Amino acid sequence: MREYLLTLCITAAVTYLLTGPVRKFAIVAGAMPEIRARDVHREPTPRLGGIAMFFGLCAGLLVADHLTNLNQVFQASNEPRALLSGAALIWLIGVLDDKFEIDALIKLGGQMIAAGVMVVQGLTILWLPIPGIGSVALTQWQGTLLTVALVVITINAVNFVDGLDGLAAGMVCIAATAFFLYAYRIWYSYGVEAAAPATLFSAILMGMCLGFLPHNMHPARIFMGDSGSMLIGLVLAAGAISITGQVDPDALNLYVGSEKEAVHQTVPVYIPLLLPLTIIAVPAADLILAIVRRTWRGQSPFAADRGHLHHRLLEIGHSHSRAVLIMYFWSALIAFGALAYSVNSASMWIVLGVVFLSAIGLALLLLPRFTPRAPRWMERFVPPRYRRRGVPALAPEASTPASAAEQPAPVAREDRAPVVGVAGVNGATAVGARSRLADRRKAGTR
Repeated sequence: MREYLLTLCITAAVTYLLTGPVRKFAIVAGAMPEIRARDVHREPTPRLGGIAMFFGLCAGLLVADHLTNLNQVFQASNEPRALLSGAALIWLIGVLDDKFEIDALIKLGGQMIAAGVMVVQGLTILWLPIPGIGSVALTQWQGTLLTVALVVITINAVNFVDGLDGLAAGMVCIAATAFFLYAYRIWYSYGVEAAAPATLFSAILMGMCLGFLPHNMHPARIFMGDSGSMLIGLVLAAGAISITGQVDPDALNLYVGSEKEAVHQTVPVYIPLLLPLTIIAVPAADLILAIVRRTWRGQSPFAADRGHLHHRLLEIGHSHSRAVLIMYFWSALIAFGALAYSVNSASMWIVLGVVFLSAIGLALLLLPRFTPRAPRWMERFVPPRYRRRGVPALAPEASTPASAAEQPAPVAREDRAPVVGVAGVNGATAVGARSRLADRRKAGTR
C-alpha cells in the first residue's frame, strides 16, 4: 500500500506543479477560445490542462517501475506499456483538438485507434465470467471489439460530463478511488497477481485528478480540455479492461465446487468488472440521454446542446458549486454502493443505506434555493456565502425611501460587456486581473 500511495503522491505533485506553466503556455499558444453562447464560464480560460496530466501519468509509471514491489507489474505484464502507448496517442489527438478544434469523427477514429494500439500490445479482454455458465473464452475479434467499445464509451462519457469547473476530474477521481479499493482487495486479499496492473492504473489516475483539481475548481484557472478528459477516460477504461476476464473465479477460493458454481455465487464480486460503467454511471447516463435527445431532434450525436445533466441543475436554480457537489454525491453513491455490494451482497444494511442516501440526493435536487448556514465557529473556514450576515439597523431618517431625483441612475446591463482578450483571462494573476461582473446571465453549456 505504501508504494501505491507514493506513486499516487508523485503523480499528483507532478501534475500540480506542471499545471501552472502549462496554463501560461496555453495562453501564449492561443489555446483559449472565445466565449460561446453555450459556455458556462464568462471569461476566456485556457485549455491544454491535459498536458500536465499526461506528464503526471508518465511520472507515476516511471516511479512505479523503480519500486521493488511494483516493478514486478512491468516484468510480468506488458499492460503498463500498452497503456502508455494508447494514452500518448489519445493525448496528442486531444491537444490538437484543444488548439485547432478537429472534427468529431476524426476524434472518434483516433479513440478507436488508441484502443486498438492497446489491444495489439496485450491490454484486452480475454474471457468473461457469465453467471450460470462459467468463464466464456472470447475470440480475438470478439475481445477486440468489446475492448474498443468499452474504451470509446468510457472516453466519451467522461468527455460529455466535462461541462463545469472541477466536475470531470472530481467524478473520475471518485470512480478511481472506488475501483482502486476493489482492485487492491482482489490483489492483496486473494493474492491474484492479475489485478496488480489495474490497482496501479487506479492509483495513478487518482493522482492525476487530485493534482489537477486545485487549478480547476470554480472559478477554474485552466480547463483540462479534450487532451485531459479523453486521457483520464482512457486510463479509467484501461483499469477495467485489465482486470476484467483476468481473474479466475476459483482463484478467489470463496466457494468450493465447480467453476460454474463459483462464478454464479460470486456475481456481486464481478459486477464492477463486467459492468465497469457502474463507477461512471452518471456520465454514462448523460451520454446515453444526449445521444437519444440529439438523434430525436434530427441532429448529430456529437452536436452540442443545452441538455446535459449538470446544466439542467443550473437551470433549476442550483449554483455552480452546488451542482458540482450534487454530481459528486451521486457518483460516490453509485460507485461505493457497487463496491459495498461486491464485498457483502447479503447485507440488508447496505441496501437500506443506499436507499437512504438516494432519498437525501433527491431532496438535494429539490432544494435549489436553500442555502445552508455554517455554525459561527466554522464561519472562518467556509466560503462567505455560507456565513451568517447581520443586518444593521437603519437610522430613522434613512428608513424612508429616497426621492427619484436622489436615487442613482441604474446601470444598464448592455453597458457591461464580457471581458475578452488576454487581459481578461479567468483567474489570471501573471497576465491580468480577474473580471468582477455583478450581473449573472443565464448559464448555457460549455
